[in-house]
Amino acid sequence: MTKKQALKAVVFLTVFLWLLVTVTYIIRTNGDVKDRFTGFYAEKENTIDAILVGSSPVYPYYSAPALYGKSGIAAYPLSTNNQRPKAIKYLLKEAQKTQDPSLFIIEMRMFSMPDEEWEDTMVFTRGVTDNLKYSKNRVDAINALVSDRRERYTYYFDIFKYHSNWKTLFLPDQLACWRYEKKNLLKGLEIKTGVGPVDWTDYSDVTEKMEPAKEQLAVLDDLLSYIDSTGKDALFILSPYGMEKEARMKFNDLTERIEAAGYPVLDFNQHIDEIGLDFSTDFYDYGGHVNALGEGKCTEFLRQYLDSHYELPDRRSVPGYESWDSAWELYQQKQREAEASCRKDIEEENWAPEVAD
Repeated sequence: MTKKQALKAVVFLTVFLWLLVTVTYIIRTNGDVKDRFTGFYAEKENTIDAILVGSSPVYPYYSAPALYGKSGIAAYPLSTNNQRPKAIKYLLKEAQKTQDPSLFIIEMRMFSMPDEEWEDTMVFTRGVTDNLKYSKNRVDAINALVSDRRERYTYYFDIFKYHSNWKTLFLPDQLACWRYEKKNLLKGLEIKTGVGPVDWTDYSDVTEKMEPAKEQLAVLDDLLSYIDSTGKDALFILSPYGMEKEARMKFNDLTERIEAAGYPVLDFNQHIDEIGLDFSTDFYDYGGHVNALGEGKCTEFLRQYLDSHYELPDRRSVPGYESWDSAWELYQQKQREAEASCRKDIEEENWAPEVAD
């Protein structure tokens, strides 16, 4: 092969790979998770001070616009449905490629569940891997999350999964994702409406411990070691929900391990009265996840805790944070509308249909 032929081959391969990646980013299934991750990638470099990771309790419970609007905290959620704890380390690594957060906020709920329950559920694994930009870190995440090596190629090249979505090539909002960057107007928040009441049992006085699945404990140990290596602060949180006694016992065990490693745990379930949370009105799915009423209360409790325990900078009125000012304004409007909708449902006893995570 001559030098000219080699050059042509390199140019062809470069263009082919660029087109492959670009088309893949566009035709990945659109939706809230894609919007959340493309929104993160669209944020200006080194402007986010706290990263929230974890499963579905993160994005409807904690409002990044409200944390900013009331305290100037620039925080962003990298959250997916039933996010396996194995994914957390790789999401933190991904976040640090473009941001320099001083605080990791890690939601704990999924640590109480055996990983094997979710390992073979492709959609939950893809929620993470198919929303990362192409990189070595993405490959590492796939290798950690997909045990069947024969299936990994469909994750490495997820166009195999999404090739039938070719119609999205003609949707302007998806064409905007050609670099996998598109601003998220509410900074990753999903405001939930509807009301699904639940009879809540208070297990806050339960002190017995039960060891979670050994694989999850190994994941936790690895995560704690990784956080140690970064020199960052980390806060582990457990969002309020209608848990069973066995789960309470597992979280007691997890909390002891995390605190022994030198990191605090903020268990919202131990502060229900302080939060002002009402299980008969503040959830949209019968105790699993909060609606707008609960989100406002949980965000405020987290905000006060962060203000009291960390020295995160106040970014309000700082040049470069104009999109956060806009997010705060939009949030206040959307939140008022959502809370009014929830209160109307409560007055009319218009309970939400049963939903699954």
